Amino acid sequence: MWNLRQSLFRKKKMSIPKPAEPVKLVLSAIYSLREVWHQLIFKLEEKFGRIDYASKEMDFDWTDYYYQEMGKPLFRQFLSFEKLISPEQLVEIKLFTNQLEQETAEQVRRRVNLDPGYLSLDHLVLATGKPCAHRIYLSQGIWADLHLIYQSGNYQPLPWTYPDYRSSAIISMFNRLRQVLRFQLKERER
Repeated sequence: MWNLRQSLFRKKKMSIPKPAEPVKLVLSAIYSLREVWHQLIFKLEEKFGRIDYASKEMDFDWTDYYYQEMGKPLFRQFLSFEKLISPEQLVEIKLFTNQLEQETAEQVRRRVNLDPGYLSLDHLVLATGKPCAHRIYLSQGIWADLHLIYQSGNYQPLPWTYPDYRSSAIISMFNRLRQVLRFQLKERER
């Protein structure tokens, strides 16, 4: 019996902690005033480095959630940054974007909503300050929201994925950004 246990133990390898692979910083901005958003782009580049992708501006009409606070019409743009980050930086990044939202607010009403997250080869994680059953607490009031998983050659939504993140256009965008990330990771190995 003892030999069988030893044999099984040898075949099962204990997990050995190692640093996470670098990930791609992505950010969604929802805004009503273009000039305010354009000012923030420069601050984001100062903090996180060169932007390597900027989506076209799109109408944001998936929900009326932000209308009372920000007015309408609302617009959205996605950015990604050339410099890869460590997933642990997500808390610091969300706190910084919250600060930018407050700096550009008019009284207590935000004029820009910034949602940072990261894209890995396996998933898309968004940072949020709102707890929920499927969100994992990180620190300093910030939760990680697993939003998309990569399966069968495509990012796939989960039951709680926001409707706009389920759209084929946005999933296609993240699939293209995944290709960029994959190339960047291969370049780091050289």
